[in-house]
Amino acid sequence: MLLAIDCGNTNTVFSIWDGARFIATWRIATDHKRTADEYFVWLSSLMSLTGTRARITEAIVSSTVPRVVFNLRVLCDRYFNCRPLVVGKPDCKLPVPPRVDQGTTVGPDRLVNTVAGHDRHGGDLIVVDFGTATTFDVVDQDGAYVGGVIAPGVNLSLEALHMAAAALPHVDVARPAKVIGTNTVACMQSGVYWGYVGLIEGIVREVRRERERPMKVIATGGLASLFAQGTELFDSIEDDLTMHGLVLINDYNKDKS
Repeated sequence: MLLAIDCGNTNTVFSIWDGARFIATWRIATDHKRTADEYFVWLSSLMSLTGTRARITEAIVSSTVPRVVFNLRVLCDRYFNCRPLVVGKPDCKLPVPPRVDQGTTVGPDRLVNTVAGHDRHGGDLIVVDFGTATTFDVVDQDGAYVGGVIAPGVNLSLEALHMAAAALPHVDVARPAKVIGTNTVACMQSGVYWGYVGLIEGIVREVRRERERPMKVIATGGLASLFAQGTELFDSIEDDLTMHGLVLINDYNKDKS
């Protein structure tokens, strides 16, 4: 069985793949101070419910937080007796290398989403990921990552608004009943929600114009389904896109070994 680990700036997701499907998925807050032993205490108590701990033979890690990778490596080596693949490292090969400026380091999450998106939808694709940052990944016809856009994430923008203006409260991200708010919370929710809908539609429009061809648009991330309610832009909403990409990259590297 494969242990797939996706470490983002906010949360880290652990999923177990049995060769045909994901049989368990768990989420924990990302903390670079968390040790391998602490990961194991938390993870083993959850894994005991499915009886999968002793059968894990492979692991793969995608991390946008470099400082957590060491302890995740130790976790896999010490407790599962396997050396994990780490996306973005030289020994982890991709089906098609990214085509970006020389010396540029592409985020592992963007590489994984590119592989998964191309597998499911082919090339000429834009993957919109609603994470700590809102990213737009452009996938060429052959499956190569060829660049994209990074915008502040939705929750990050709300936090910045609260921090910069003392009179503005914390609010939840939600689709407002009306565009014109009649109280402070409704005004903030409308600004964030419809502001991000406009941002997404505008960036996709400009990417399509620059590429000069039709492009499918796939959304992933925790807030994807919420923002899909406000636009008809997305061809598909896929919560498991990153995990699917990790499985594909692991299989690709096994075939090449």
